[in-house]
Amino acid sequence: MSQARSPQMSFGRRGPGMGAPVEKPKNGKETLRRLLSYFKPQRGLVLLLFLIVTSGVILQVAAPSLLSRAIDSITAGSFDALPRILAIMLAVYLGGSGCSMLQEFVSAHLSQRIVKALRGELFGKTIRLPVSYLDGHPHGDLISRMTNDAENISNVVSQSLSSLFSGVLTLAGTLAIMLWYSWQLTLLSCSTIVLSVIFTRILSKLIRKYYVKRQQLLGSINSIVEEKVSSFKTVTAYNMQDAAIDEFDRTSDELTKTGILAEIISSSMGPVMNMLNNISFVIVAVFGGYFVIHGTITVGVISAFIIYSKQFSRPINELSQLYGQIQTAIAGAERIFEILDAKSEDKSGSVRMPRTQGVLEFRHVNFSYVPGKPVIKDFNLRVEAGKKIALVGSTGSGKTTIVNLLMRFYEIDSGEILLDGVNIKDINCDDLRDLVGIVLQDTILFTDTIRNNLAYACPEATNQEVAQAAEFSHCRQMIMGLPHRYRTRLTESGGNLSQGQRQLVAIGRAFLSYPHILILDEATSNIDTRTEKQIQDAMYRLMEGRTSLIIAHRLSTIRDADQIVVMDQGCIAETGTHEELLSRKGRYYELYQTQYAGLEI
Repeated sequence: MSQARSPQMSFGRRGPGMGAPVEKPKNGKETLRRLLSYFKPQRGLVLLLFLIVTSGVILQVAAPSLLSRAIDSITAGSFDALPRILAIMLAVYLGGSGCSMLQEFVSAHLSQRIVKALRGELFGKTIRLPVSYLDGHPHGDLISRMTNDAENISNVVSQSLSSLFSGVLTLAGTLAIMLWYSWQLTLLSCSTIVLSVIFTRILSKLIRKYYVKRQQLLGSINSIVEEKVSSFKTVTAYNMQDAAIDEFDRTSDELTKTGILAEIISSSMGPVMNMLNNISFVIVAVFGGYFVIHGTITVGVISAFIIYSKQFSRPINELSQLYGQIQTAIAGAERIFEILDAKSEDKSGSVRMPRTQGVLEFRHVNFSYVPGKPVIKDFNLRVEAGKKIALVGSTGSGKTTIVNLLMRFYEIDSGEILLDGVNIKDINCDDLRDLVGIVLQDTILFTDTIRNNLAYACPEATNQEVAQAAEFSHCRQMIMGLPHRYRTRLTESGGNLSQGQRQLVAIGRAFLSYPHILILDEATSNIDTRTEKQIQDAMYRLMEGRTSLIIAHRLSTIRDADQIVVMDQGCIAETGTHEELLSRKGRYYELYQTQYAGLEI
């Protein structure tokens, strides 16, 4: 009830609208309309919340009137009705507390259901975005939209929606009762309310200025910590610990000063509002006493007015703060809708191809990540079924890009890529990717058991098949040495394995996908020379009868390829076998000499 909330508590709250920087949406009306559409499936909860809030406001507005009647009964010496009035007051206060508890309960359910729907839709959309979209947007920003922006919406729904309902209803109800009791005292009370609104706006702007700066500095200090911790070995290796500490201290000192100023100004909000409320009490007491002497009102009415003036000013200030919170939530919703409105990956293709011979052909393929800056230029290559083709070249020559185009991670600018004579644009994208097994240079493992990581592409694989894949990829011995063997749970990105061990598991996963076409993108780059020889033997077994594309910097790994394609600046510089290319003494010879200068060829 009104007495339970002091002015300091009411005006000292610092939500997104008061303390945090307000992020304004670009198209607020349209975003709000779209956000409200998520409330439709929860109409029942919204209606229930409105009824609970309305009941609570009625009880809140009724309480001071009952108190007024009780005081008037005491001053008049009429004690017969007093027990009944006090009993009703007790019931009203208990009912108000019950409404507050129910309000919190329903608001929490409503907010979590809406955010669950938003997050589910957002994650489902993100997982279906094209690789080009994810490559072009910071991953941290995408995660922030799913966490921080969604959480802002949740907070506004759980806190601000009920406050909005109750604030408007409380204002209307309280003003009506105050006017009914005494329009003169109502006008006098409103004079301080106008002052409180003005002070609130002035202090809010000042507070927001410092909170914006504090949030920026907090982001900077987080970046420093993340960077220095993630590169701890480098910092230690170069003895740069003192420099790292100095950088942290400078930013931390500035953050401390800004934080102190922000807290001082923010904390002054409560005392200022309390002072204005006290002035309002004095005005009500002085002029109320005058009206009592002249018989216009009773002593009980003065008591009620003191409570009503506080009750009337509180929602005005809270509603002014709600504007910032709602703006921030709408801006967050707008960022979420930007992803939801992004074009999903084009997986069109009517040709079903559950199996393939593995004949690949690139015809006059051109591609650029940035328009006007071609990466692949008039690329022509035919790969016969079951052949092992190696792509070599200096960094940035376009080797990995060819793989991205073949997997339809990116769409080519012009030309054709054919599989068994069919344009891959016409092939069902899921079928195309099911036909290909791939081991990337950057090993990706999931927070799951080793068995599930091995069987990621083939969840229905038997234990025998998983063990066989581990044997082929030479990671079985490593797995058997772990505490829970195949049931050992990997930490994030396989952090509890070495880089070489992670790559062995990734290779085992490729074995178990039973691919028709195999792509090895620097698959042995993180493996020692001895293990590399074992892996190569296993790979040759895996590549038997399969079309294989091998991308390698270490030329020793592709000596036995059926054909070596040397790429240079997005074009094919030369092709041939290892011996043929060495005898020509061209680009491949130069690369080989660079790696093995002084060794017998």
